[in-house]
Amino acid sequence: MNAYRDEVVLAAKDFGRSLDYLETRPDVDRNRLGFYGLSWGAGVGPIVSAIDHRVKVAVLVGGGCEYGVPPEIDPINFAPRVKIPVLMINGRYDFTAPLETCQEPVFRLLGSPSGAKKHLVFDGGHVPPWIPTFRETLNWFDRFLGPVK
Repeated sequence: MNAYRDEVVLAAKDFGRSLDYLETRPDVDRNRLGFYGLSWGAGVGPIVSAIDHRVKVAVLVGGGCEYGVPPEIDPINFAPRVKIPVLMINGRYDFTAPLETCQEPVFRLLGSPSGAKKHLVFDGGHVPPWIPTFRETLNWFDRFLGPVK
């Protein structure tokens, strides 16, 4: 578990460094940075969204809680500290993040305002159907970051 904790901490640091780099780019609007996480990326999404306030909106696909991880990297402990708009997209039959015991608790605990968080559940497994997932993701980013020009 210590090795896994260290891996998550390093991933969060790498994410922060990536944002540092993006802030140096004149072609990137630093006030319109979003986070998209799929599977493991969606699992760490609440962590990086809570600790790095440069992220303005997040989409978490196939994520939820993690079982048996140390509390310092448990997404459930970070969810209340997330204050940005969050779209969670999951599969109803996800075996790694079950709906009732993993997806719904994280969604309920998100600290985002009620109008700025949404949980979509599609029939499917760990990775929901791509076409509706992409459509909802783009609509979410357009809604909270503005359309791409």
